[in-house]
Amino acid sequence: MNPDRAPDQGMGGKVWLFLALLAFAAFIQGFATIPPFDRDESRYVQASHQMLETGDFIDIRFQDEARHKKPVGIYWMQAATVHLLTGGDDTGPVWVYRLPSLIGAIAAVLLTAWAGLALFGPGAGTIAAMMMATCVILGVEARMAKTDAVQLACILGCFGVLARAYLRPDRALPLSTALLFWVALGIGVLVKGVILMVVGTAILALWLIDREVWWLRRLRPTLGLPLFLAIILPWLIAITIATKGAFFGTAVGHEFLGKAATGQENHAGPPGYFLATFWLSFWPWAPVVFLSLPLIWARRHEASVRFCLAWIIPTWVIHEAVVTKLPHYTLPVLPALALLAAAMVINNRRPVLSRGWVWAATAMTVIVSVAFAGAIIGFPVQLMGQVQAGSVLAALAILAVAGLVVWLIRSARGDAAAYVVLGTVFAYIGIFAMALPNLTPMWLSPQVKQVFDENKPCPGSILAAGGYNEPSMVFLVGTQTRLGGGERVAAHLLSDPACAIGMVTTGREEEAFHAALRAAGREPLLVSELSGFNYSRGKKAVLHFYTLSNRVIAP
Repeated sequence: MNPDRAPDQGMGGKVWLFLALLAFAAFIQGFATIPPFDRDESRYVQASHQMLETGDFIDIRFQDEARHKKPVGIYWMQAATVHLLTGGDDTGPVWVYRLPSLIGAIAAVLLTAWAGLALFGPGAGTIAAMMMATCVILGVEARMAKTDAVQLACILGCFGVLARAYLRPDRALPLSTALLFWVALGIGVLVKGVILMVVGTAILALWLIDREVWWLRRLRPTLGLPLFLAIILPWLIAITIATKGAFFGTAVGHEFLGKAATGQENHAGPPGYFLATFWLSFWPWAPVVFLSLPLIWARRHEASVRFCLAWIIPTWVIHEAVVTKLPHYTLPVLPALALLAAAMVINNRRPVLSRGWVWAATAMTVIVSVAFAGAIIGFPVQLMGQVQAGSVLAALAILAVAGLVVWLIRSARGDAAAYVVLGTVFAYIGIFAMALPNLTPMWLSPQVKQVFDENKPCPGSILAAGGYNEPSMVFLVGTQTRLGGGERVAAHLLSDPACAIGMVTTGREEEAFHAALRAAGREPLLVSELSGFNYSRGKKAVLHFYTLSNRVIAP
C-alpha cells in the first residue's frame, strides 16, 4: 500500500454515540426557545407551512409570491416533519421546522468522522468531528430551518465516498458505499444545488493535479447515474411544467449568476471577506487551522492532504470572487479544514512549529475571543440597558475557552482539545439557551402576534402591516397577513370596518396611513403600542395598532 494513504481503521460504537450526543448537546441549546429568525429562516418555514395549507408540494410560495430561489428538498423535509409531529396540523411551532437542520447538523458531525476515517484515521476523524460539533457557524445553522446543515451532510456523504474511491485503489468499493454517493448527490441537488459546484470542482482539481480520473469508475456510474436522475428528475419536470420554466430563470439566472455579479440583499463583500470572518465563524478552532497551514504545505504531496486541498481551494476561491457574501457560504469546506488541522496539529504527536506562528495564533485567539465576549455582554446592555446573567456566563466561558485554546496551541494535546469542547458547550448554553431567547426587544414578531390576538375585533380578523413587514410576522400571525405601506393599511381598514386591524410604524408610514383615512373621511382608533428593535434593518421600531372608529369626519 502506498504509505501516504491512510488505513481504513474502525471506530467503536461508543465513539459514534459520544459524537452524536456531543453534537446534540451543543446544538439543542435554545433550539426550541429562540423565536423564528428574519429573514431567511422565516421565509423557509412560511413556504413549508403554505405547502401544508394548500396541498401544493410542487410550486414554492411565500404568500402570493413565487419562491424559486432554491429547490424543493428542504421544504418537503420541513412539511413532512410538521405533518408527522403535529398530527396533520399545518402550523406547528418553529422548532418542528428546524428538526431537519438539527438532524442534518448531527449527521454532518458523524460524516466528518467517517470521512476522516478514510483520510487520516480514527483519531483525527474523531477530533475533527468534535471541532465541527462545537464551531459557531454549524451551531447557528443547526438552529435555523434553512438548507445549509442538510446540504453539508449531503456534501460530506459524497466526500466520504470519494475519499475511499480515491485513496484505496487496491480495495473494492462496496456497492452500497458507491450508491451512497449518488443518493447524497441527488438529495443535495434537491436541497440547494451548490453541492454540484463543491463536488465537481474538487474532482476537477484532482484531475488537473493527477492527470487521471479512472478512480471515478469505482463509483459505479452505470448504476448510480440513473439513481441520481430518478431522485431529481420528477420534481424538476413537475416544476418546469408548473412554472413554464420560470423556476430555472430565477434559480439559475437571478439567484446563482446574480450573486456572482452583484451583492444581493445588501450582502456584498470584498475578496478576503471569508478569511476575515473565518476567525469567528469557526471559533474556537480557527487558530488551530491557522497553526496547521505550514504543516499542510509541507505535506501537500500526500494523497490525503491533496484530496482535502482539492476539496477546499476551488470552493473557497469561487466564493471569494463572488460579490454576494455571507459567513456560512464556506461551510461546505470547513470539515476538510478541521480534518487537516486535527491531523497536523492535534493528533498523535506534537508537531514542530515556529515561534512566530504560535505567537500569531495565540494573539488572534485572545483578540477574537475578547471581542466575542465583549459583544455578548455589550449587545444586551445596548438593547435593554441591563447586564444579562446568561451573557455574563457566556462571556466567562468564552474567555475560559480562549485560555484552553492557547494551552492547546502550545501543547497540541488531545486532552486540551477535549477541554475546549466542554468549555464551548457551556458558552453555548449561555448564548443560545439563556441570552438570546431573553432579548425581548429584538423579537418583535412574537410580540406583534400577542398584541394582535389580544386586540383583533373578530375571530377571523386579518392584520395589515405597514413599515414592519418581516417574514417572521407572517409565519406567526398568519398567511393572510397583508404587507405594504401606510396607504395599504388604511385601505384594509376601510374594506372591513368591523373586523380589520392594522399596524404601522411611526414616522412616514403612519403619516401616510392617517392621510389616507382623512381623505376617506374616517378616523382610526389606537388600540395598542409596541416598541423594540428591528434587527433586520438595524434600527429601533415603534409600532401602533389601529382599528377603525365609528366616527366619520369631513375629508
